[in-house]
Amino acid sequence: MTEAVKSYLLGLQDSICAGLEQEDGVGRFREDLWQSAAGGGGRTRILAEGAVFEKAGVAFSHVRGTRLPPSATASRPELAGRPWEALGVSLVIHPRNPFVPTSHANIRFFWAPPRGVAKDVFWFGGGFDLTPYYGFREDAVHWHRTARSAVAPFGAAFYPRFKRTCDEYFFLKHRGEARGVGGLFFDDLNELGFDTSFALARAVGDAFIPAYRPIVARRKATPYTDRERQFQLYRRGRYVEFNLVYDRGTLFGLQSGGRTESILMSLPPLVRWDYGWTPEAGSAEARLKDDFLAPRDWLASEAPQT
Repeated sequence: MTEAVKSYLLGLQDSICAGLEQEDGVGRFREDLWQSAAGGGGRTRILAEGAVFEKAGVAFSHVRGTRLPPSATASRPELAGRPWEALGVSLVIHPRNPFVPTSHANIRFFWAPPRGVAKDVFWFGGGFDLTPYYGFREDAVHWHRTARSAVAPFGAAFYPRFKRTCDEYFFLKHRGEARGVGGLFFDDLNELGFDTSFALARAVGDAFIPAYRPIVARRKATPYTDRERQFQLYRRGRYVEFNLVYDRGTLFGLQSGGRTESILMSLPPLVRWDYGWTPEAGSAEARLKDDFLAPRDWLASEAPQT
């Protein structure tokens, strides 16, 4: 199982990096191969200071250990003490232009091999989500339409299920607000068996570039001022807060002894926090929270796919 997943994930990393380089036009990814002291290693790629992307990270990892960390067994106590392997591709893109949204995606596979009389356990997880600084309905609709199309071949129930999970997961409880406009998120997926679960995970991974790149192309040349730039840096603070407080992948990586530099590649290069600041009522900045961050059905006017 792990060899098939590894082959796909390495190819996925290649194709995503190629698509992002083409859209940027100038920036190129540099590659960093690494080994983990805890077991395994990975291939981290970073594009920095491109024409479009201020920072983009696309990382592959294949790590293993002898005992699962607490973040992995909190809801699965029967797995405590089991050896494990985890493979994944994770990416975060921080654009330069405030009108281009930040985006995140990951596809991961977890396997706990048999131990004694216990059976082996596996599951897939992942998805993709969009974090705009200035909201555009056509971008959100395109994003969710692509997400729905990706999982439609596996049944009409998967898009609303994964969308709801995404809305619930990417939520900053201490702020009482969503991180962005959502997308797809799934975890512990093994109910379809290995082959179909893997096919669904591949469909989600392959849909990322078709979901994100048209939005980047549409917004990357939009003129902006320092006002929009400062708001972008302010909203990036929410992204940092979520990743350091709630993100399961970040917690798992740090608790399992993973490579810190690669785990924290998701953080933006520049960010700001302003005490007690709120946007002016009716402004474009206020519209982000008022009109876009509340979870909603972006495809409500469209007939469901079968």
